[in-house]
Amino acid sequence: MPDTFSHTHPQSHAHEHSAAHRHSGAHSASPSAPSHAGHAHAHGSEWRVLTALAAACGGFGLLGFAAQLALPDLPWLSHALYLCAIGAGAWDAAKDSWENIRARRHIDIHFLMLVVALGAIVIGAWGEAVLLLFLFSTSGAMESYALDRTQSEISALFKAAPKQALRLDAAGHETEVPVDALRVGDRVRVKPGAVFPADGEVVAGTSSSDESMLTGEALPVDKARGDRVFSGTLNLWGAVDFAVTRLPSESTLQKVIRLIQTAQKLRAPSERFTDKFGPGYTYAVIAASALLFLVLWLGFGVPAFTNTGELRSAFYRAMTLLVVASPCALVLSIPSAILAAIAWGARHGVLFRGGAAIERLATITAVAFDKTGTLTTGELAVVRSESFPVGREREVLELAYALEANSQHPIARAIVRHAKSQELPLRAVEAFESLTGQGLRATLVSPAEAAPDSPQSPRRQISLGRRELIDDASDALARWAQQLPPTEADLSEVWLRTEDGLLGRILLRDQVREESRPVLQALRRRGLKTIILTGDRRPAAESVARKLGLSEVRAGLTPEQKVAAVQALREEGHQIAMLGDGVNDAPSLAAADVGVAMGARGSDAALEQAELVLMHDRIENFLAALKLSQRAVGVIRQNLIISLGVAGAMVLATLYGVVPLWLGVAAHEGSTFLVVANSLRLLFGRNHQEQRIPLFCELYKEGRISASPRPRAV
Repeated sequence: MPDTFSHTHPQSHAHEHSAAHRHSGAHSASPSAPSHAGHAHAHGSEWRVLTALAAACGGFGLLGFAAQLALPDLPWLSHALYLCAIGAGAWDAAKDSWENIRARRHIDIHFLMLVVALGAIVIGAWGEAVLLLFLFSTSGAMESYALDRTQSEISALFKAAPKQALRLDAAGHETEVPVDALRVGDRVRVKPGAVFPADGEVVAGTSSSDESMLTGEALPVDKARGDRVFSGTLNLWGAVDFAVTRLPSESTLQKVIRLIQTAQKLRAPSERFTDKFGPGYTYAVIAASALLFLVLWLGFGVPAFTNTGELRSAFYRAMTLLVVASPCALVLSIPSAILAAIAWGARHGVLFRGGAAIERLATITAVAFDKTGTLTTGELAVVRSESFPVGREREVLELAYALEANSQHPIARAIVRHAKSQELPLRAVEAFESLTGQGLRATLVSPAEAAPDSPQSPRRQISLGRRELIDDASDALARWAQQLPPTEADLSEVWLRTEDGLLGRILLRDQVREESRPVLQALRRRGLKTIILTGDRRPAAESVARKLGLSEVRAGLTPEQKVAAVQALREEGHQIAMLGDGVNDAPSLAAADVGVAMGARGSDAALEQAELVLMHDRIENFLAALKLSQRAVGVIRQNLIISLGVAGAMVLATLYGVVPLWLGVAAHEGSTFLVVANSLRLLFGRNHQEQRIPLFCELYKEGRISASPRPRAV
C-alpha cells in the first residue's frame, strides 16, 4: 500500500504519516619527540624568526670559513665568527631543550643536536659544528613554514565567525550587537559582502551566499524567503533579513570548529605508537653512542678524540651515530601526514574526527547506507497527479497548493515546490478545519468574476488528506478510485476532494540522489560490499535498491536492529563504514568502525557519533574522503620507509667509520625534510579531490543536480 497521511490544520499545519591532535611544534607528539620548530608554528610569524636565525647561522659560518682560509694566522677571528654562527643556529634548539627539560624532565632531539655540536667544537671541528646547526635550523624553519600553512587552512574557519550583528527591532531599526547576544527568533540584517552571524531562515530579501568555507563547493547558493543560511558564510550581493533559528554557540560553524578541534586532539593508533616509542628510542640512541665510543676506544684501540689520517676518532664516530640515529624523521612521519589530511579535508568539506578515523577508513571492506537522506534526497517530490473527471489534474494541484502554501511539512513543501515550478496561481482559502485522523478541510475563495455555477464557483469546500476522505463519496467517484492501478510501493499519496464533485490524487516519492549510482559503482569497483540498512518499509527500500543496482537490503529496522546488523557485519570480518544523517542513525554510526554523517545540517545526535562528516550532503564526497584516507596511510608508510631506511643505512655506515659528521647531518636533516614534504602532498595535492569534482561537474552540467543544498526532511 502506498503511504497515506492525515492532516490537522489550524493555521499551524500538522501531518502524520504512516510509513589529530594539535602539535606544539612539529613533533610534540611525545615528550621526547623531536621538534625542530618546537613551538615555532604557534603563530604565523615564528617561521620567519627561524628563517632569519638559520640565515644568520649560514652567513656567519661562511665568513668564518673564509677567515679560516684567508687568515690562518688569526684563528681567533674565524673562531669568533663560528661562535656567532653557532649562537644563531643553536638559539631555538637551546631554548626549546631547556623548556622541555624543565617542564617534562625529558631530553629531546634539540638536546642531542646541542651535544653533537659541542662535541664537534671539543675536537676542533668548528666547521662541522656550524654545518650541523645550520642544516638543523634550516630544516626547523622549513617544517615550521609547512605546518603553519597547514594550520592556516584550519584557522580560516575560526576567523570566519563574525563578532557583531545588525539586529532589527519591531520597527525595523538596526542595532549593532555582539553575536553572543543574539537569541532564537531575533531578526538580523546582513548586507552585501557581510558574513552571516548565526544560522537562520530568510524572512526578507534575496541574495546568494558563498558557503565554500563550510562545504568546499565554490558555486554560490541562491537565498530567498524560507531558505536557510549558515553562520560564517558570505552574503554576496543582496541585503537579507533572517530569523535566528539556533543560538550562535550551536551554529553549524561552531559545530564544525568543535569537530576540527576534536580531530586535532585525537591521535591515530600509529601516532600513539610513536609517542610510546620515541622516549625510549631517544635514550637508546644516547646509550648506543656512549657504548660505541667505549668499544672503539677500549676494545679496538681507536684514538678517543684525535683523528689520525683516514681513521676517525671514537668520539667523532659516536657523535655521528648520535646524529644519524636520532628519531626526528621517524616521529614526524605520522603526525605530519595526519595533520595535512585533516587540513585538506577541512578545506573541502570533509571533516575527520581525528587520525584514528583516517586510518580506519582506509581499511574498510564494507559500506552500509541509511536510505532516507543518504541515498535519497530526504525530500519528497510530486511524481504525478490524477483527477476525476479526467483532464482536471492541473486544478487538483492548484487547489492542493492553496491549502498547503503555508505548511512546512515534507508533503506540503513538495506540493508547493511543484506548483511554483508549474507557475500555478496561489488562491486564497479560509475556515481551516482539522479532520482528525484524515486530513483537513478549508473553503476556497475564488476570483469574484467566476460564475456561481462554474467549476470554480466563488466558494468551494475542499478536503485534503487520507484515502478515507472518499469513503462517503458518490458511486462514480468511488468507482474511479477503485479502478486506479496499484501504485508503486515507494510512492506516498494525498487525496483531494471538493464538494462539487472533483476528486484527485497526488503521488509523491522520495527522490534518489542522482550521484548515488556512480558512487556505489565506484565503491563496488574498489571491491567494497555495499548494503542498505533502513527503517523504511521493505518495498520502498527495494525500489531504491533496484534503481541503484544494490542487491542487499535490510529494511524495517529499528535503531537497535541497525546496530545489530552493523555488529553482524563486523563479526563476518568486515571493517564497516556506516553513512546516515538522522537521530535514528546515531547508534549505528557509533557501532560502525567509521560513522559518517551526511551534512553538518544533519541531526546533532548523528554529528556527535560520526567520525567523519560530509559537509554538503553530497554522497560523492565520501569517495574523496576514502581516497584521501588511503593516500594518507600510503604517505605514512612512505614516511616510515624513508625515516627508518635512511637511519638504518647511515647507522651501519657509521659503525664502519665511513661517514663524516657533515654527511650524517645532511642525511638526517634531508630525511626529515623529505618526510615533511611528502606529507604536504596531501595538503596541496588534488588527486583525492578528483573522485568528487569531475562527477559533480558532469552531473551539474547535465542539469541532473543543483548547486543549491538540498532541504532536509522534517
